[in-house]
Amino acid sequence: MASQVGMSCQGCVGAVKRVLGKLEGVESYDIDFDAQKVTVKSNLPPETVLQTVSKTGKKTAYWEAEAPTKPEAKPVAAA
Repeated sequence: MASQVGMSCQGCVGAVKRVLGKLEGVESYDIDFDAQKVTVKSNLPPETVLQTVSKTGKKTAYWEAEAPTKPEAKPVAAA
């Protein structure tokens, strides 16, 4: 799961590392400061990870390409 996280300095990166390091169920994570992207490998629901990272006070959102979709939001193919 990837998230876009507004990080303006290495202190922000440290805050994200701290919360992910304490979150039980996180197997690994990668922080790309330049792209403002945090990728997390976990068996937790994406919402849990996103809420935890947002507790740092940083602007947090799903990475566009990986935003979870609801079944009813999928287009229906015409028969």
